Amino acid sequence: MRHTRTSIRTGAIAVAAGTLVTGTVLIAPSTQAAPPAPATASATALAGVVHALDTSARIPGTAWAVDPATSQVVVSLDETVTGAKLAKLSAVVARFGTAVRLEPVAGTLRKYVSGGDPVYGGTNRCTLGFNVRDSSSVYYFLIAGHCGNLSKTWYADPAHTTVLGTTVESSFPGNDYALVKYTNPAVAHPGNVDLHNGSYQDITSAADAYVGEAVKRSGTTTGVHGGSVTAINATVNYAEGTVTGMIKTNICSEAGDSGGPLFDGTTALGLASGGSGNCSTGGITYFQPVTEPLAVYGVNVY
Repeated sequence: MRHTRTSIRTGAIAVAAGTLVTGTVLIAPSTQAAPPAPATASATALAGVVHALDTSARIPGTAWAVDPATSQVVVSLDETVTGAKLAKLSAVVARFGTAVRLEPVAGTLRKYVSGGDPVYGGTNRCTLGFNVRDSSSVYYFLIAGHCGNLSKTWYADPAHTTVLGTTVESSFPGNDYALVKYTNPAVAHPGNVDLHNGSYQDITSAADAYVGEAVKRSGTTTGVHGGSVTAINATVNYAEGTVTGMIKTNICSEAGDSGGPLFDGTTALGLASGGSGNCSTGGITYFQPVTEPLAVYGVNVY
């Protein structure tokens, strides 16, 4: 069942910125019993798997989420999970048989330190997620928390000549979101997302993502890419710490796309956190659900 979209709204900064196959059909004799259907794990069993992973296998380079299509917990592991780390993970996974599926991923699972329109803090570049405002019409923007941890002041350009605002609060690890308050009244901050082709996507609402949802994301390094949501409530173990409750997608991203907006048409869904692979050979990206920081900070997209 599709989630109800709640009316709120986003933005990017605007600155001088079938074939039919025939063949032999084999019919089993009527006396032959049909093979049993493969057993599927119950929701309780899957929760037990996730709990065991949470308590015993928070290994950097791993991530996990429930795949509702197969009733399995899919455990992703990147190329750094070898030796003792792989042995530890394998020992936990082996306890649960077919309720768990291991999924090696290319490259290194990492947060993206750089991402819509670019924002610069110190020597770091990230992507602005969504413009938001509070009930008093004070304007802010959301970025990834691992970006918010890196700088107090944010600029529209790498030379740091156009100030945007200051970091008010940041949450990473655990979560991956931060709130930056606009302090420069000369900078326009419309409620849309930059599609990097001269056009913009207006955003008029925000909601929780659902498995199978067709989505797009925008980032300053690789532009706009689309795909689908493959899991929700994912746990991701970065070298810097664990984040939970993430949206897993089959969309690629690269360094510099961090914090960028995940959206479905006019609906805001998430902020790019990290992933593995790249946009040449393919990859996966995890997103912080946007509804959480909106509620925590008492702000709305517009």
